[in-house]
Amino acid sequence: MSKAEKLGTVVSDKMTNTVVVAIERVVRHELYGKAQRRTSKFMAHDEQGAKTGDQVAIVESRPLSKNKRWVVTRVVRKAKKV
Repeated sequence: MSKAEKLGTVVSDKMTNTVVVAIERVVRHELYGKAQRRTSKFMAHDEQGAKTGDQVAIVESRPLSKNKRWVVTRVVRKAKKV
């Protein structure tokens, strides 16, 4: 059984070796049928050095701390420089 992998955007990199990754998905409203965007945030262990705005791939892992259950595997796309 392979582990789940998700693509998301880093929204915070202020912690040591940890980033917060936001994953956005589109769901339909159950009654009205309108498309809605839903966002889930995951704390992930980061050895890759991802920065805020980078798009990263995360994979599930064993519990690393109270809230950390994911690990950054690679940086898919760097954030644009301003």
